[in-house]
Amino acid sequence: MPAEKLEWSAIDGQEHPVLGPAWKSNGHVFTSGIVGQNYSNGRIPESLEEQTELAIANVKKVLEASGSSLDKVFKVLMFISHSDYSATVNKIYGKHFPQKPARSCVVVAFMDAAIKVELEVVASTD
Repeated sequence: MPAEKLEWSAIDGQEHPVLGPAWKSNGHVFTSGIVGQNYSNGRIPESLEEQTELAIANVKKVLEASGSSLDKVFKVLMFISHSDYSATVNKIYGKHFPQKPARSCVVVAFMDAAIKVELEVVASTD
């Protein structure tokens, strides 16, 4: 079966010039980096907690539009903009990913300084 691209319209998102939200292939969904941004208006909340919750909600939206769900995630690549954010992000993350998928966490400098957290996931569609 050929790979299938998820379109932004499937998640009520605004088109992005260089990336799509996810691709499905061979029973898996591979997301792009997903931030805590309101897809309908493009706004990014200021607080780390709000960004983390919204990023996870956006991951959930992308996964569900792809025929998957948070409980089918088996790999997460997380980016945070400051090492001090890890405890707060981990507390929120743990509520949504009790299955403890494989995960890496990297401290980065985002191109948009308003972004504090970003998630990229791989999940099963089976």
